[in-house]
Parts: sequence; structure tokens; C-alpha cells
Amino acid sequence: MKRLLLLTLGLTLFCACQNETAPKITTNNIKIDKTELLHLHNKNITLPNDSSQLLFVTTPDWNTKEGTLQRYERIEKNGAWKKVGESISIILGRNGLGWGLGLHTTPKNAKYIKKEGDGRSPAGLFYLGNGFGYKNFKIDFPYEVYKRTDHCVDDSHSKWYNKIIDSRKITKDYKSFEHMKLKNNLYKYGITVNHNPKQIKNSGSCIFMHIRSGNGKGTAGCTAMNEDKIKEILKWLKEEDKPLLLQLPKGEVGN
Repeated sequence: MKRLLLLTLGLTLFCACQNETAPKITTNNIKIDKTELLHLHNKNITLPNDSSQLLFVTTPDWNTKEGTLQRYERIEKNGAWKKVGESISIILGRNGLGWGLGLHTTPKNAKYIKKEGDGRSPAGLFYLGNGFGYKNFKIDFPYEVYKRTDHCVDDSHSKWYNKIIDSRKITKDYKSFEHMKLKNNLYKYGITVNHNPKQIKNSGSCIFMHIRSGNGKGTAGCTAMNEDKIKEILKWLKEEDKPLLLQLPKGEVGN
């Protein structure tokens, strides 16, 4: 009898171990694996309640240019955020990240602050502006076709600083700018990021998500990825969902 009881107990424990799964939560009668949810604990960052799409970029530390992008969507209003699709390999500014100007609060003791020309991508939370490219692309998100005469101004002394303008229609007061249609394909598809919307001088300008180059050297401050991946993101974005970009070193995700 003792042997029978021990055998039965052993089988019960074995079955229990075999049936272990990741913890799940239930929302709208749908069970969701907790590992698929966004876990963000940073007192300086609050995700807006009216946004339902998020691009979350993480890096190992402040000075690393390689990172990972993961898409999330809000399950229900004011609810949890769930992963969408596979993670995407990205490359950032050649010098890593620095706190930018967006929807977050920059920590008072911040060591790395985004400045014009510093080779850092902005860390923090930002609204996405519009998609763009060299030809029409039908999506559910604002999209602009840019020409060589469309300039993004990175001259802090210009009234057009951090703005994309048609250079044929304004009085030019700037010495430095980017063509929005390049001689290569890096801007063939892209997304503007609403960083430094108040045009604070020397705080960084012309921040985009775009196609990565093949040299692996990092960008001047943008977030770059393979062409097929940025097209996938553009097709996923919806204007009514007010999509966001969040970029952080992993050490800041749980603060």
C-alpha cells in the first residue's frame, strides 16, 4: 500500500511539472501569456491613455549603437500592452542614446542629454509624425512623398530649425540641412519622430526612422533597420491609434 501511495504521488508531481506553463492573465475573456506583455517601470515615463500602438527600442546601455525594436499594441483602453510580431534588429546613433525632448520627463541627474550633432539617438517617449518616401505608399498613417527640394533644417539659428520645408517656397535663412530625398535609398521609406517639437536650439533635429546602410557604423541620430522591416511597420501603423516611439537602455526600463 505504501509503495502504491508513493508511486501515485510521484506520478502526480511528474504530471504537474510537465504541465507547467508561463503565468497568464485574462482580459476580455482572452488568456494572455505574461511574457508577451510590456513591463515598464520608469517614473519619468507615462504612456498616454489614448495611444494604442508602441514601437519600443532597447539597447544594452547608453553607449551602444545596436538595439532591438519590439512592436506592442494596447489590448483595451487603459489596459496592458501586448507584443506584436517578432523583434527587429536596429541600429541607432553611432554614439548610442541621450535623453531627448518629448513626452517624458528628463531625469535631473541625467548623464547623457541629446545635443545637435552629438551622434546620439534620442532616448525617451515620442509621438510619431508621418511616414515618408520617394514614391506613393498606401497606408493608414499620414504619408508624404519628398523631393530633393524638401529640406530638413538642422541649423539651430534658423526659424525653420527641426522642420521639413519645401525650399522653393520659403526665404532660406539656414546654412545646414538634409535633403529628404537622398542620392541613395536610406530615405526611400521612413517615419518622422516628434522629437524637440518646440525647436529648442542645439537640442537635436531631423530625427527619423529609416532604412539602414550596410556599413554598420551607426547613424547621426536616427533609428535604422532593413527596408522590409520599416515597410512592415508603416503598413501596421494607424493614425487613430496615435503611435508612439519609446527608446531606452535596458537599465532604464525598470527604474
